Amino acid sequence: MQTYDLIIIGAGAAGLLGAGTAAEKGLKVLLIEKMEKPARKIRISGKGRCNITNTKQHEDFLSHTYPDSRFLNPALRNFSNFKTIEFFNSLGLKTVTERGERVFPESGKAWDVAECLVKWAKKSGAEIICNTKVKSLNIENNRISSLNVYFGNNEDIIEAKYFLIATGGISYPLTGSTGDGYNFAKQAGHSITGLQPSLVPLKIKNHNIRLNKLQLKNVSLSLYVDGNCIDDEFGEIEFNSTGITGALTLRLSRKAVNALTAKKHVELKLDLKPALSYEQLKNRMAREIQTVKTNYALLRKLLPQQIIAPFAEKANIKLQNQIAGADMEKIIKSLKNIAFEISGFNGFDEAIATAGGVSLKEIDSKTMKSKLISNLYFAGEVLNLDADTGGYNLQIAFSTARLAAQSIAAQLNSSSLPAL
Repeated sequence: MQTYDLIIIGAGAAGLLGAGTAAEKGLKVLLIEKMEKPARKIRISGKGRCNITNTKQHEDFLSHTYPDSRFLNPALRNFSNFKTIEFFNSLGLKTVTERGERVFPESGKAWDVAECLVKWAKKSGAEIICNTKVKSLNIENNRISSLNVYFGNNEDIIEAKYFLIATGGISYPLTGSTGDGYNFAKQAGHSITGLQPSLVPLKIKNHNIRLNKLQLKNVSLSLYVDGNCIDDEFGEIEFNSTGITGALTLRLSRKAVNALTAKKHVELKLDLKPALSYEQLKNRMAREIQTVKTNYALLRKLLPQQIIAPFAEKANIKLQNQIAGADMEKIIKSLKNIAFEISGFNGFDEAIATAGGVSLKEIDSKTMKSKLISNLYFAGEVLNLDADTGGYNLQIAFSTARLAAQSIAAQLNSSSLPAL
């Protein structure tokens, strides 16, 4: 039976950052991953580009974090988004900052981010084993003494002084995020708050399949719950076979999912011309009708081809009709406000993040230590902590893992000091 200073379960963003940090502090670290290779989710994140973090200032960053942004405050101050950028740059991974203050690897390859973390963790001295599944925790006197694990078909027991659960949530389960961490947390007596998909495509009631794969840029999308506008975003959207996705939708999806789960009426209202006021749009169309005669010809000057027929149905106009004052009014109103009733949301297999997780009330935010088990720590998406799209969720993983590993190292070193 082998004994380690620290065993980390889950070799994703949090697990790797925690393993490398602890190993650099001189700890004997074992990182256990059940998949065939570490960092599976990182490798496909950001559509294969990996939005590592962003350059938002501290308070602005926290405002994009849910449900309790103040919980993240100590971890983010300890290892900020700016320190994360410096960290990767110091390892030779060059980064670029793009629109929306989002930070990506200069190569544009998520794989490079994953390999950078894996190589650094190993070089720091962490041992990484894959294809190894943790079966259960062995708990005695409010401490974890060891883990029961499967190496292939062989079962074994591994001991450690400290344990860090960094298994992720249940989004993208094919990457290995299947909720194991929640089961371990429950075994340790922790509470799990309601789990929901976050940053997820939304389903449109009576969706027009002709919109499938249509991408729209520079539009505005507003979220209405029970008739009240609760949020709005500007940028890009995309329609799929069942509804709507894209950056704007994902940013609004958390509030939409909460409202749908509460059985409330949810609508998305699309402004196709947010840069133009009602009067400006009216004046532009007055100029356009000098050169066109039909509604179809007019809309060809204003919209992509793919959306024209569905738009005409929504606006209740006939495309081949001659332009008339009544139709003009309908077109202007629809350009500024197309409503889509939202009937549901896609599952965890298409969600970027998991909302819900291990209760933050049971974790010390200054150390990431369990308040129930004296040698247990948590980091990353397994916590009830999630955020908007834009590099926030990866940064949460990095910050909480760094703090957890440093706290464990400090605790281990202090306990090993000789008594005076």
